[in-house]
Amino acid sequence: MLLLSEDQTRDALPFPDLIDALAEMFRSGCVMPTRHHHDFEIPGEPAGTMLLMPAWVPGGYAGVKVVNVVPGNAERNLPAVHGQYLLSDARTGEMLAMIDGGELTARRTAAASALAARYLARSDARHLLVLGTGRLAPNLIAAHMAIRSIEQVTIWGRSREKAEHFAAEMKALFPISVEAASGLRDALGKADIVSAATLSSEPLIKGDLLKSGAHVDLVGAFKPTMRESDDELIKRAEIYVDTRAGCLVEGGDIVQPLQSGLISKGDIRADLYDLCRGDHAGRQSDDSITMFKSVGAALEDLAGAMLAYQSVEH
Repeated sequence: MLLLSEDQTRDALPFPDLIDALAEMFRSGCVMPTRHHHDFEIPGEPAGTMLLMPAWVPGGYAGVKVVNVVPGNAERNLPAVHGQYLLSDARTGEMLAMIDGGELTARRTAAASALAARYLARSDARHLLVLGTGRLAPNLIAAHMAIRSIEQVTIWGRSREKAEHFAAEMKALFPISVEAASGLRDALGKADIVSAATLSSEPLIKGDLLKSGAHVDLVGAFKPTMRESDDELIKRAEIYVDTRAGCLVEGGDIVQPLQSGLISKGDIRADLYDLCRGDHAGRQSDDSITMFKSVGAALEDLAGAMLAYQSVEH
C-alpha cells in the first residue's frame, strides 16, 4: 500500500491539477454519505471527537478520511487534530494508499476556494487580502495565484507582529508583493479578493467597506456559532456555497442570516455543482460583490486522494 507523508502529499497535489480535479468531481459527482461524528471519552480531560468522512465513485475509487480531534493535546504540546485518508479500489476493495490527512485537507480546501474564484472573481483581480495566518493561509495564496494574476497580497491577523512575521515568510515563497495590513478597514477597501480563514465568532468583514466588484471567500467559521461576514455583506453580495447540504447546516455565515430571516434558501445563487456543470454562469457583472462560503465536503477529499495516488503511481 502506498504511504504518502505530508511533503509527498503536497508534492503530489499541485494547485492547477488539484483545482481541475475538483472541478471534474463536482461535474461528475460521487456518492457522499453524511459524515459520522463520534465523541470518545478520555478520563480526566475533555472528550475527543472522531470524524469519519466517506465517499466513493461506483466501480472506481472509495475513500474515507479519519480525523481525531483531542482538545487535551494542548497540555501535551501535541496538535489537537490528527487525520489520515485511506483510499481503496471501489471494485475490489483493495486498500491502495494512506495519504496525510492534514495536508490533503489544507490543499483541497484552498483549491475549492480557487475553483469558486474562477467563476466568481473578476478576471482582472490582482490584489488578494488574506485574513488569518494559520496553515490554510499560504495554501490560499498559492491556490488563488493559480487562477488569477495576483500581484499583491496583504496579510491581516489579530496579532500585527504575527502578521508581519508571516508576511515576511510569504515574501520569500512567492515572487510578488506581500505585506502585513496596517489596519483591516483600509485593507478591505482595496482588495479585489478577500479570503478569510479564521475561527472568528464575530464578523470581521464589513460589507460596506468593500469596493465594487470584490469577491469574498469565507473558509473559516465552520460552526453555526462562528461568523466572518456581517449582515451588510450578506445584503450586498451574490451568495454562493461549496455545497448547499453542508452550508445550510454548518457555516455560521449562512446559518445565522437564515435563522434571522435576513435571507432565505432561495437567495443562494448556486453551489459548486451548479457552477462546474454550467447550470449557473457565476458572477453576473463586474460591479457585483460575490461571496463564497465553504465548509468542505468528502467529495473534495476523494478527488484530491485520487489525484495524489494517480500522480505518484503513474
